[in-house]
Amino acid sequence: MGAGHSHHHANAARASQSKMARAILMTLVFVAMEATAGLFAHSLALISDAGHNFADAAALGLSWYALWIAKKPSHQGMTYGYHRVGILAALVNAVSLVVIALVIVWEAINRLQHPESVNGGAMIVVALVGAIVNIVISIWLHTGAKDDLNVRSAYLHMVGDALSAIGVIIAGIVVTLTGSHASDVVASFLIAGLILYTSWDVLKESLTVLLEGTPVGMDIGEVEKTIASVPGVLNVHDLHVWTVGPGVIACTCHILVAEQSIHEGHQILKAVVTEVEHHFQINHTTVQVEVEGHDGCQKFCSVQEGSR
Repeated sequence: MGAGHSHHHANAARASQSKMARAILMTLVFVAMEATAGLFAHSLALISDAGHNFADAAALGLSWYALWIAKKPSHQGMTYGYHRVGILAALVNAVSLVVIALVIVWEAINRLQHPESVNGGAMIVVALVGAIVNIVISIWLHTGAKDDLNVRSAYLHMVGDALSAIGVIIAGIVVTLTGSHASDVVASFLIAGLILYTSWDVLKESLTVLLEGTPVGMDIGEVEKTIASVPGVLNVHDLHVWTVGPGVIACTCHILVAEQSIHEGHQILKAVVTEVEHHFQINHTTVQVEVEGHDGCQKFCSVQEGSR
């Protein structure tokens, strides 16, 4: 991996970890307040949102742990290090969101069958505080969410919470103005739908990474064309590109070259590595060079200098 890219990703991870620790503490304090208010106001929307926020605190804790352990160096037993922990954290977070949404739907259906009076004023006040808390945390995590699926899963938890809180505020206003308690249940259904919607992309992308699929947004055909366009490359085959973890994209391929000195072949290899890193941010590339007219036993292989 290039030193500049590695240093930038490490700094971003440290910044995200620090912000996430503060976010966990802030979220837990708010959860205690919201759950108490929800019980007092008999509001399913508030209680549902408190449960969602508690799960988010757990999700933030898991994401924090993933960022921490990813800094541990690789060793003989874990040659790629612990980058995949972040992907596992993202998957667990996404699955937890789905479970939370299903629980909220179940409780909302039960509330329709057994309605209770709701304190609209308490809903508005508590949800307003929740919206502010979650918006602040979302802003903290926004930058790190761009390049790290683990941080993005935590970020989406917070964005979902902020939007859920806004839904509760609207429901509280309707309850206060009209006296209709059905809006509390409607808000709960909307919160559940929103949770499912925001979790889908993270769930899909984390599964793609764990199944070693092509990174989201990458055109494998373009990667092949770029390698084939390098002077001296006659053919490209056995091309594989996958994500190891946040900030680490790996590639292996075989290229066919004309018979020449090992030095000349090595220059072609270096050009291939440079091109895929420049165009596709692939920073861990292994290229196997095959010489035209020779069988598979006469090959030589190299790994990009500085790769993990």
